[in-house]
Amino acid sequence: MAEHAADSELSARELGVLRLIAAGNANKEIAARMAITEETVKSHVTNILSKLRAKDRTHAVTIGLKRGIIDL
Repeated sequence: MAEHAADSELSARELGVLRLIAAGNANKEIAARMAITEETVKSHVTNILSKLRAKDRTHAVTIGLKRGIIDL
């Protein structure tokens, strides 16, 4: 965990998006649940991938679970 201490933290919105991704929701479903546009969801996903240095959505969820950022 200490090795990731310098990583950028996810915003509250990004955490919400990551949790909904982990629950199996597509961008369109996430947008509807959070009352934001699908483009905004895509922007959040891009930020999440960058901040977590993840290759894709699945990798981001795996990283989030390993770091204790999210749970299922």
